[in-house]
Amino acid sequence: MAATESERLPGGIRIRPLGPQDIGAGLALSEEAGWNQIDEDWAWMIRAGRGWACTDETERVVATALTLPGTGAFGWISMVLVTGAWQRRGIASALMARSIEALKAAGKVPGLDATPAGRTVYGPLGFNDIYGLTRFRAEQVTACEVPAPVACRPMTAGDLSDLAALDRQAFGADRLGLLADLLRRAPARAWVSEAGDGFCLGRDGRGAGQLGPVVAERPEVALALAKAALGRSTGPVMIDVPDHHAGFIGWLERSGFAAQRPYTRMLLGRSRPADDPERVFAITGPELG
Repeated sequence: MAATESERLPGGIRIRPLGPQDIGAGLALSEEAGWNQIDEDWAWMIRAGRGWACTDETERVVATALTLPGTGAFGWISMVLVTGAWQRRGIASALMARSIEALKAAGKVPGLDATPAGRTVYGPLGFNDIYGLTRFRAEQVTACEVPAPVACRPMTAGDLSDLAALDRQAFGADRLGLLADLLRRAPARAWVSEAGDGFCLGRDGRGAGQLGPVVAERPEVALALAKAALGRSTGPVMIDVPDHHAGFIGWLERSGFAAQRPYTRMLLGRSRPADDPERVFAITGPELG
């Protein structure tokens, strides 16, 4: 640990790599924060990424941070969490510094999706706004009709290679492993257009199901995919949508969704998107990009 990082950590706090043994501790932190993750989210992020845990003198995990480096030009910072008793004592700043340093050392531009409070912290660190996002939630979905018919079908494992190529063009990095994991976890939310020009996936969550990513070449394809996936949904559902997709947002609102909270996609030292915002109609979630 660098000396400057040691100086930022309060006495008794130690930092170590995050591992599979920390899934339960990470889940407790995200539940405390009111976030939507379940154990399978933590298991995938720890397996696919690189993370750190801060422990107190009793070896209890009191804070976490993760980086998901991906294969493109940028990497994602995720799950920066500190339990209430240790907040505002420099731990989150130390974990952010460690995450930024790790991604830059790997040749990646650090990126994240920030809450309004987080945005005020990340801006002075050199993160720039890329575009706004809004989380929408419906307690019960009544999917409206879509303006144009687009043939869609359930996704299969045989689709993943082609869809990963489409996703790479839209997201800016190869996420085949994530797409495969989401298909395994929630096949009822996994749909693809017959023409192969769009797909959607989803997952279960602690407080609500999550739809995303939704990637499509045209708005009518995105709407048809969302309608197909939501038609099989029961109970609360959340979706995180870029603010510039006004037509998609209007359809969600007519289908029972209401805005819950904003986010801002940010990149360190870069003002242009690393993804293709016109093709991304819903992100996977702030923790996954």
